[in-house]
Amino acid sequence: MKNNHLENHLKKLFQNEKVDLAEPKEGHQLRFMQKLQEQNKQQVKRLIFWKPLAIAASFLVIIALSFPFLNEQSPKGDLASISPEFAQTQHFFTSTIKRELENLKREKSPETLVLVEDALSQMENLENDYEKLKKDLVKSGNDERVIHAMIQNFQSRIELLQQVLEQIEQLKELKLKSHETTI
Repeated sequence: MKNNHLENHLKKLFQNEKVDLAEPKEGHQLRFMQKLQEQNKQQVKRLIFWKPLAIAASFLVIIALSFPFLNEQSPKGDLASISPEFAQTQHFFTSTIKRELENLKREKSPETLVLVEDALSQMENLENDYEKLKKDLVKSGNDERVIHAMIQNFQSRIELLQQVLEQIEQLKELKLKSHETTI
C-alpha cells in the first residue's frame, strides 16, 4: 500500500514538471569518459607531488617525536640534567638573574651608564665561566665540586646585580640630596 501511495505521489510530481527526456548527443559517453580520464590524470599528478612531501613530513614527525629521547641520552651539562631538585634550583636562579638584569637595564641612564656597563661585562664573564663549568660537569660525571661551583656562580651573579642596583639607589639618593641643598 505504501508503494502504491509513493508511486502515485511521484506520478503527480512528474506530471506537473517538464522533464527533458531527450537522448544525449552522439559521442556523449566518449566525451564524458575522456573528461573523467583527464581528471584522473590531474589527480595522479597531484598525488605524485604530494607523496614526497608526505614522506618528508612523516620523517620530520618521527624525528620530532624521538628528539626528547635523544636529548635524554646526551648529557646537557647543567644542573637541571642532574635531578628534579637541581632543575628547580636552576630555574630559581635563572629567573632571579633574569629579573635582576631587567631591573638593572631599566636603571640605565647617563649617570649610571658606567656602573651598568661594568656590571654587564662582569655578568658576561660569569656566564662564560658557567659555560666552562657545564663542560666540566659532563666530563666529571656530576662531580659535587663542579655542582657547588655552578651554584656559587649563580649566587655570584645575583649578588653582583644586587650590589650594582644598591649602588645605583645610593647614587640616586645622593643626587636627590644634592638637588635639595642647592635649592
